[in-house]
Amino acid sequence: MQKAITILLLFLSLNTMAQQTDTVFLKKLLESKPELFSGILKHPNKNEVQVMYTQIDRDRNNKPSFKTFSYRVNPSHYFYPASTVKLAAVIFALEKINELKVQGLNAYSTMITDTAFKGQTAVTTDQSAADGKPTLAHYIKKVLLTSDNDAYNRLFEFIGRAENNAKLKRYGMTESRILNRLAIGDSGEREKNTNPIRFYNGEKLIYSQPAQYDPNNYPLTLTNLIVGIGYLDSKDQLINKPYSFENKNVFTIKDQQSLMKRLMTPEAYPAKERFKLTDIDYQLIYTYMSKLPTESDFPKYDANEFWPSYAKMLFYGRDKNAIMSPNIRSFNKYGDSYGFIIDNAYIVDFKNKIEFFLTAVVQSNEDGIYNDSKYEYETVCYPFLKNLGHSIYEHELQRHKTHQPDLSKYVMSY
Repeated sequence: MQKAITILLLFLSLNTMAQQTDTVFLKKLLESKPELFSGILKHPNKNEVQVMYTQIDRDRNNKPSFKTFSYRVNPSHYFYPASTVKLAAVIFALEKINELKVQGLNAYSTMITDTAFKGQTAVTTDQSAADGKPTLAHYIKKVLLTSDNDAYNRLFEFIGRAENNAKLKRYGMTESRILNRLAIGDSGEREKNTNPIRFYNGEKLIYSQPAQYDPNNYPLTLTNLIVGIGYLDSKDQLINKPYSFENKNVFTIKDQQSLMKRLMTPEAYPAKERFKLTDIDYQLIYTYMSKLPTESDFPKYDANEFWPSYAKMLFYGRDKNAIMSPNIRSFNKYGDSYGFIIDNAYIVDFKNKIEFFLTAVVQSNEDGIYNDSKYEYETVCYPFLKNLGHSIYEHELQRHKTHQPDLSKYVMSY
């Protein structure tokens, strides 16, 4: 009996070791290409780089398993997640619709947002929609196509701050928190209060949600919250003291990729641990995560403002002159603010049967002034993410797989 217990403990120990994240591979990969990465490697702390890459291997039944590699991933070292939190809002909003189980209520019902607290704004129409009516589905399209801030704020208000954070915890994303709306200076009591909302099918009211209040604070132990030498305040006046990221959203690299894996490969998780989404929900998310702004009719975007690679940082580096491969799609959610560029992606090459997860953050703020829109995105951040995506892709091209993946469920109609 004792021998059997010893063998079992040894097996469990070996299994745990096998699942540990490799912290060597990515460092060696970057070091092997000094012509691409030497600048970042010389200043990894200054550029605040964190990278997580996960290989996907499928069995004969197409069920995926994962092997993860990381570079400088540190959940305690704060970076501003910007718009990457919007993907969680997309998922949680659709989940809430499904969990309410109100007859006739769906993501395409007309959504009217009212006000009940100082600083809140109402929405009764949406001229970017084909019928001029605001809906959750249309907000989701705008969030995923071009990272529309107002659309995200409406999702945040529908979900409610307490539910946002409860769902992060429910799905194991315990290093993160979502506290506020974006791009409106949301903080204090205003971020704790969310708008009353009504849903209609035609003229018929089918669901009314009262204003919500969340008294909780969601503390996390973090470093790197006080940064730089100055910042511009709300009046664009220079304040000569460090900038504070205290009481802002947190979405770590590990949690971002965890969410992406659960979204793109739900079959890898027990049924009770999957997002509460329908096939139609997955189709909506997959389509607009991977669709390019120039492929959209509603909303219709100006190609000079929102070019094909606009939302694609990894692999394409948001390059206006990038040639978009017809075989490759990036299902992703990026973020850019305060000098940070983040991209959380599942990248697929249908022709070569390649798929992988890649999540990364890099920052450049040479003058140490925050909120001044003077960052080295074009010369430091975009090239790094483009080269990183290509380097992982080239590695995947050479990597042997026992079973070729069936990627047909990711083929969308654009």
